[in-house]
Amino acid sequence: MKIVRVPRERVGVIIGSEGKTRHELQSISGIRIHVDSEGEVTVHEDDESDPLMALKMVDVIRAIGRGFSPERAMRLFQDDEYLEVFDIKEFAGRKGNQVSRVRARLIGTEGKTRSLIEDLTGASVSIYGNTVSLIGDSVTMPVAKHAVEMLLRGSEHSTVYRYLERQRPRLRIAEMGFEI
Repeated sequence: MKIVRVPRERVGVIIGSEGKTRHELQSISGIRIHVDSEGEVTVHEDDESDPLMALKMVDVIRAIGRGFSPERAMRLFQDDEYLEVFDIKEFAGRKGNQVSRVRARLIGTEGKTRSLIEDLTGASVSIYGNTVSLIGDSVTMPVAKHAVEMLLRGSEHSTVYRYLERQRPRLRIAEMGFEI
């Protein structure tokens, strides 16, 4: 049994309309979950359940709690898909205006920076509260992670965009199934 805490406002997303999302998560994984109204999600694994699937379920719940839609979070049930969560406060300090400034830099004007990272890497990005989260595979995750870290450390957007453009050929080769 594992317990995952999620923000209260995300509890409804985990449950879904008439329990549909929770039921779908359980049927895909074979793992039972219990969601309480305070934001505590209990993952119940029994003797027949796959222990790896229980760990994946924890990551899926964490991803939904960090702002991903259930459909995007369910990517984590696939092999070679990973979740990475960054605390913006670790990079920006504790001042509230610094956190919101860094969050705005990650999103970009009209969401341009966030969508560019997603489009060029294939990783999913969610900026929720004081965190930025990524879902990607073993090829796309390091590129997206480095781009996000560059922005968190204060690199200019143009520098990050150039980095992403330089990584495009490498990602395309990997997309075709060749070893890099």
